Amino acid sequence: MSLLEVDDLTVTYRTGGGDVPAVRGVSFALEAGQKLGLAGESGCGKSTMALALLRLLPKTARLTGEIRFDGEDILTMSWGRLRAVRWAGASIVFQGAMHSLNAVQRIGAQIAEPIRLHSKATEAEIRRKTGELLEHVGLPARRADAYPHELSGGQRQRVMIAMALACDPKLIVADEPTTALDVMIQAQILTLIESLVAEQDISLLMISHDLSVLADTCDRLAVMYAGRIVEEGPAAAVFGAARHPYGQALAAAFPRIGDPASRRRPQGLAGDPPDPAELPTGCAFHPRCPARLDHCDRVDPALWPTADDDRRAACVHVLPDEGLSLLTKEPA
Repeated sequence: MSLLEVDDLTVTYRTGGGDVPAVRGVSFALEAGQKLGLAGESGCGKSTMALALLRLLPKTARLTGEIRFDGEDILTMSWGRLRAVRWAGASIVFQGAMHSLNAVQRIGAQIAEPIRLHSKATEAEIRRKTGELLEHVGLPARRADAYPHELSGGQRQRVMIAMALACDPKLIVADEPTTALDVMIQAQILTLIESLVAEQDISLLMISHDLSVLADTCDRLAVMYAGRIVEEGPAAAVFGAARHPYGQALAAAFPRIGDPASRRRPQGLAGDPPDPAELPTGCAFHPRCPARLDHCDRVDPALWPTADDDRRAACVHVLPDEGLSLLTKEPA
């Protein structure tokens, strides 16, 4: 049994203008100790997915499907059981530490709070563990008395990681943990996350728009577009030779070091992601797809195993001939 199993998850937001689908039938599994990256452009549903895993979405969100964590369905848990799972079973590193930390509370108190709620430790033990966590993420224990505004962006992100580790979880969900950081600090934070996950045998779901970061950090990679996973497989293989045209476009957007031609002529992707409230018919990517076929505006393939390796892609180009003929056959 996988540590985390997501089965046919949909998330729909109720708005004044009608229902808006943000996540559409997503399924994946995460094994104990495994690192899975979730990539895609802004608006594809990545952060909604992250918040759904611990039921942190607003009341306007309607969820269906299953999210099984350690054999229990998150979506049917009582509030008491869910509070016990948060932090102690699975924790989250939010995007933008300055907005996630309490500006008027010292960081030591914020790290101590989940320990106090989820353990029977004494105050002395809590203070000692708080200092140990800060040192574990590369900050002196004395910084526990600092307020968030007294720390740099990279230091605040380290505090967020310390909070995520406070109750020894089995799973960490990192939602764009390095977006607001410069390249050098980003590299330090990614190295820190990777080493801590390996040392403590924690599973990691890392979410980012940066395919190269995920390829370097994660074992497997899933690519999202318009609320669906359109490709999934070994991280290096998906980044190096994506099978779905969208994955290919994301990978091609990164210039290759030592290749002047790719630096001078970066490859982008024309157009914008679709409005979730007005998704195109058929494959949602077909209006932007450079490899679209005549029937892509009415065929919306599910994830399908590719022919020669351990991955899946939701594209007619990976379907076998007999599967493609069934999908494109005109109704009688």
